[in-house]
Amino acid sequence: MLKDIGLLLGGLVVLIAGGEFLIRGAVSIALRLKISPLVVGLTVVAFGTSAPELFISVQSALTGSPDLAMGNVVGSNICNLALVLGLTAFITPVPVHKDSIRIDWPVAMGSSLLLFVLIQENVLGRWEGALFISILIGYTYFVIQKSRKETKAQQSQADDLDLPSKPTASVWQDVAFLVIGTVGLALGSNWFVMGAKTLAIALGVSERVVGITIVALGTSLPELVTAVVAAFRKETDIALGNLVGSNIFNILSILGITSIIQEIRINDVIIRSDMIWMLLVTFVVFPMMLSRRKIDKLEGFILLAIYVYYIYSVVDIV
Repeated sequence: MLKDIGLLLGGLVVLIAGGEFLIRGAVSIALRLKISPLVVGLTVVAFGTSAPELFISVQSALTGSPDLAMGNVVGSNICNLALVLGLTAFITPVPVHKDSIRIDWPVAMGSSLLLFVLIQENVLGRWEGALFISILIGYTYFVIQKSRKETKAQQSQADDLDLPSKPTASVWQDVAFLVIGTVGLALGSNWFVMGAKTLAIALGVSERVVGITIVALGTSLPELVTAVVAAFRKETDIALGNLVGSNIFNILSILGITSIIQEIRINDVIIRSDMIWMLLVTFVVFPMMLSRRKIDKLEGFILLAIYVYYIYSVVDIV
């Protein structure tokens, strides 16, 4: 049991570190190529922050653990909106911008519904993965084009991403960061998945339960810590957009790439229970976004209560 937990924690640390190195190297190369910080934030950083989840899902699918791959994504999406957003709003109100209502939420809800429809035959194949990637490319292109038309004041969100203002000293340092990051992600995901699988056996629970709870919470930990720190500093201006955007990326990118590499077989319980919960949480957030253009303490508490009840129901039916 201790060895399994050690593999999980060690893998998670290496995953997070690998993702950070990958982002540093990729951002530096992008800046060296004169790509604007806004575009870098919407593409390179978005991909880099989701890299741990991507490597875990791919590793899980390739090693015959599709429940971990699917549970990781569905659980992370529920965690992002119910736990992370809920806790952030409970600490301090989270502002809601019009783009979150008009663009981000509809895309997140639409992607979730599309996923639900496509997995009714218990499989997510290469054609579905290609469709997800195509939608992601279109969505990213639209957001970049729209952002370029905004005023300088509206583009201040690029500054909130805390990107470096210039590249590193040399291109070789960038390459080294990319290599270290990729190796770290590969090793970390391998250890993390091994730990999750053996922990499931040790606890006598399914890989789905471990994926939905421990794996999803572990991969959402950086977002959770960042959001809580920002909440205490009352710097939650882009919190909602980041979390909804992360959910979009999880479905379209992670499941898209994973299913192209390896067809994902999907558990009936994930379709009939976990996916319904993900759709429910995504839907519930919308009226909260419309009320007074902020998500307040009471709404944060409601989201937290939903997450606690959901996790209890997952563990209780084991």
